[in-house]
Amino acid sequence: MSGAGKPDFFYREAQRLGYVARSAFKLLQIQKQYKLITPGSSVLDLGCAPGAWLQVACQSLGPVKSGGLVVGIDLKKVKVPAAHCDSRVQTVCADVMKLPKAQVRELSPQQKGFSVILSDMCPLVSGITSKDAALSLELGTQALDLAVGGAALAHPKNEIQMEESNDGAITSSDVNGVLRRGGHLVIKLLESEDVQEFSRICKPLFRKASLLRPKATRPSSREIYVICQGLQSQAKI
Repeated sequence: MSGAGKPDFFYREAQRLGYVARSAFKLLQIQKQYKLITPGSSVLDLGCAPGAWLQVACQSLGPVKSGGLVVGIDLKKVKVPAAHCDSRVQTVCADVMKLPKAQVRELSPQQKGFSVILSDMCPLVSGITSKDAALSLELGTQALDLAVGGAALAHPKNEIQMEESNDGAITSSDVNGVLRRGGHLVIKLLESEDVQEFSRICKPLFRKASLLRPKATRPSSREIYVICQGLQSQAKI
């Protein structure tokens, strides 16, 4: 729906084409511009409800014979959409931010990590701009930590928190993230003065980091996406 509560172009197109939400067009644009997902890719979709990004990710893998995998994780139980998805798509109901990185990595092919990580996670919006932006930044930071792990901590100015085990010790299996070397990362944030700082943190870790506001974003929305391409070899420690 549009901000006025009436069906807009993207809402109508989503229904016509069999996508479960208009948000599919955001990833479609990202994929068209950056070509992050290729045949054989292993994709992790954080905050996958209601499943539109699962659909686009699976489509982007090409035919089943090309291989690949899409794993969606969400606090809600998400049924894999019938349209645009096949046996390569699976969902997990869990709080990904409370899962050890090693456990998330086990969901990937040969437990070697994912080649693409998508985070469309968004906090429950309170309407208080500064609070919502801060919560969004926290989710984005956690997604970055999950992807690159201790790599972000290698940069002194980066304020990224490392996971700890139950006894307070940092576990070796959780130091490295679950994104493969050369992999790509997409993180949704709510626009604030901290977005540029977040992008600055990402730039030394990846070959390229840029910002995008997809055309399918509602006019009233403040969301923006950080597109990180090519995890650098030095980001693995």
